Amino acid sequence: MKVGTVVGARPQFIKAAAVSRALRSVGDVQEVIIHTGQHYDANMSEVFFQELEIPKAGHHLGIGSDSHGAQTGRMLEALEQVLLNEKPDQVLVYGDTNSTLAGALAAAKLQIPVSHIEAGLRSFNRRMAEETNRILTDHLSTLLFAPTDAAVVNLRREGISTEKIHRVGDVMYDAALYHGAKAEATSRILHRLGLKAKHYSLVTVHRAETTDTPARLHAVTKGLCQASGHMQWVFPVHPRTRTALMRDSLLEDLSKCVQVIEPVGYLDMVMLEKNSCCIATDSGGVQKEAFFYRVPCVTLREETEWVELVELGWNRLVSPTDSEAVAKVLSDSSTGARACRVDPGDLYGDGHAAERIAGILLMSS
Repeated sequence: MKVGTVVGARPQFIKAAAVSRALRSVGDVQEVIIHTGQHYDANMSEVFFQELEIPKAGHHLGIGSDSHGAQTGRMLEALEQVLLNEKPDQVLVYGDTNSTLAGALAAAKLQIPVSHIEAGLRSFNRRMAEETNRILTDHLSTLLFAPTDAAVVNLRREGISTEKIHRVGDVMYDAALYHGAKAEATSRILHRLGLKAKHYSLVTVHRAETTDTPARLHAVTKGLCQASGHMQWVFPVHPRTRTALMRDSLLEDLSKCVQVIEPVGYLDMVMLEKNSCCIATDSGGVQKEAFFYRVPCVTLREETEWVELVELGWNRLVSPTDSEAVAKVLSDSSTGARACRVDPGDLYGDGHAAERIAGILLMSS
């Protein structure tokens, strides 16, 4: 069986590493990795391939940044040609980015079966580009690998055939279990930054609805500066976010109250997450990693696709439109522990989601 794996963004590299490792262990499977270049910075792409031991991409499309429509269109055109040449039996796509949708569209138009890993997630906010990408990809897919029971319910509610849906668990949890110990053994990020475990908090911001809306970016940065009076904050700045902060003349003032650093590799990020008092983020994947490592999380959005974490009280939502509200929630969350009796495995599987996916793919060929 020949599998074409489409990736382009940092969270997809983490998921693809787990599934690629499982595919190599199940037998006669040839995997061709197609990197769209959605994340093209070395710290956002190359280091992840190295640390996660992902096979070298067979194709690097070098698409880079652009508007949603233009970026997706350029990806679709380039992916179609690669798929015509490679002729895979299955195309794997991950998550909810423009790379995800472009990969699913290109494959579906060529009548190549699409498998969506992380299917069925819904934030129920159609204004988010990611929500559109999720829904369209799910309805284009032949195999839908759902991480949670809630995701299965969402897919059935939308009329997707039960035969297509497989509740396998979350490959991000696989990755957290597999790489957590390695990060402890190899990462020196805390020493390098002069950080003491559980004496700082971590923030990540990268979504377009935050960075491309000046009022939101101002509210987040002002709230962070106010919260820094209660706790040291460390901020690995995504290239898009850095550009936006410079555009709005916010970077210099932010750097005075928050420890601004360059993007870090996966193992260093794991160490920063595991040893922080609190994580504030607009990322879907980081929300879950916070729960995996038992770190309280604040999500800088009005809603999340990981609703179960909010219902548990582990994740708190705050709209990034009011700096006072942001500051209060960040201050409260970084100084107060939360109790949670639910084990990550109860929600996200037993750490063998990738193996189940590989087995189902093999049986479907």
